[in-house]
Amino acid sequence: MIDLAIRGGNVVTPHGTGKWNIGVKEGKIAFVAQEDDAIEAAKVIDATGKLIVPGGIEPHTHLGDRITMQPGEPGLFALGPEENTRGMAFGGTTTHIDFAWVHPRNDVASAIERRINRWKNKSYVDYTFHVGLTGQLPLKTFDQIPEAIQQGFPSFKVFTADFLPPHPGRFPMKMDLGRIQLAMQRVAFRDGIMVVHAEDHDIVQFNYERFKADGHTAGWNMHLVHSKLSEELSFRRAIGLAAAAGASVYFVHTSARDGVEAVMEARANGLPVYAETLHHYACFSAEDYKLPRGFCYHTYPSLKYPDDQKALWDGLVNDGISTTATDEYPTSLELKLRGNKIDDVTGGNLGAEARMGIIYTEGVAKRGMTLQRFVEVTSTNAAKILGLYPQKGVIAPGSDADLVLIDPTINKTLTREDFHVSDYSPWEGWKVRGWPVTTILRGKVIVDKGQLLGDLNDGQLVRRRIDPRVLRRPAA
Repeated sequence: MIDLAIRGGNVVTPHGTGKWNIGVKEGKIAFVAQEDDAIEAAKVIDATGKLIVPGGIEPHTHLGDRITMQPGEPGLFALGPEENTRGMAFGGTTTHIDFAWVHPRNDVASAIERRINRWKNKSYVDYTFHVGLTGQLPLKTFDQIPEAIQQGFPSFKVFTADFLPPHPGRFPMKMDLGRIQLAMQRVAFRDGIMVVHAEDHDIVQFNYERFKADGHTAGWNMHLVHSKLSEELSFRRAIGLAAAAGASVYFVHTSARDGVEAVMEARANGLPVYAETLHHYACFSAEDYKLPRGFCYHTYPSLKYPDDQKALWDGLVNDGISTTATDEYPTSLELKLRGNKIDDVTGGNLGAEARMGIIYTEGVAKRGMTLQRFVEVTSTNAAKILGLYPQKGVIAPGSDADLVLIDPTINKTLTREDFHVSDYSPWEGWKVRGWPVTTILRGKVIVDKGQLLGDLNDGQLVRRRIDPRVLRRPAA
């Protein structure tokens, strides 16, 4: 007898889409096959009319992080996993990747241990961490990279720029290019990957200075401070460094056509370079900053222009953009809208709950994205690039039974009541076609028909290992 059978749904697998049945035993997928009445199950889900896809993987969150946009208020923090992963569960995300931050006054091991302790018994979904390397780290810190990779944390984030002006209340995030190259060398040697926030530091900081001198400090100038040129220069410089070091690169929150083109050129030359974008960038433009709640849509670097949105969708639907994320940094509405100038608008987004549904609506329903491609950009590619595959990101025997049932017949306008994290959502008023209705984590139904059935003990730490083939050529 198996623990769970899911019957009658339209199942999306790497080999195609079909009306297969899924059997689950001890948290793993036991089979994907035609109907067999001889197989008994302790629980049966009738998925007739539903689409069944792998649980979503959100590769970029900042839960419980200190909010630095208002440095005079040091006690401000984003909502933690206990609040935000509730929304992920409702939205079909079953695994998320946050950050363990390393700065000059701590080390890699203690940073990882602190985040593990913060998350334990506080997440509705599975989780893991990138290691964030920030500031002018002592050179000995880079000697700790191999041990972290061996322990199951093979992705390391760096910033090529400080995305806010300097302030005594902010830790510098930028790392110099020499240290970035050293990190790339150490990571490449041990089969890890570099996660890069790429902006040109000189251009961004000069723009802050110039715009302040000219009196153009309103927040709707954000896209001019964090400019398209900044993205182009920094992407190409990071790609050059990575090629010299033999490293693979995963660019977070790609926002402009210029970044997409740099990544596509690198991939055409056989380099293992990957791009992530946010559904906020693909669905909103810099003009939306001028709306009454326009800063709800902001995260760094910035929203851009309609031609950038088109390039992002072309990359998602076809090729060039590998994953979708949110840069999740959840706050209350009051805190999100507290800043209104170029140097104090609250960054990050509240979008993880909506990510799967929005990408299905805008990608599949509106732009003809194939179901296989939908699965790739919401789950499979993140699993492959960041070392979760095939445990996560695929419906196949032996993989974790992380499954989402999407009802493609849902056709409605989203309201505040559709969301479960904060007192607002930037997606209120958005029209959707298709939405997640059931979420299963390792064989346990944690959300079904609007009811939360999981608890904070369900989420488990996942340790990762990246397939070397992903690190040698474009493979996702």
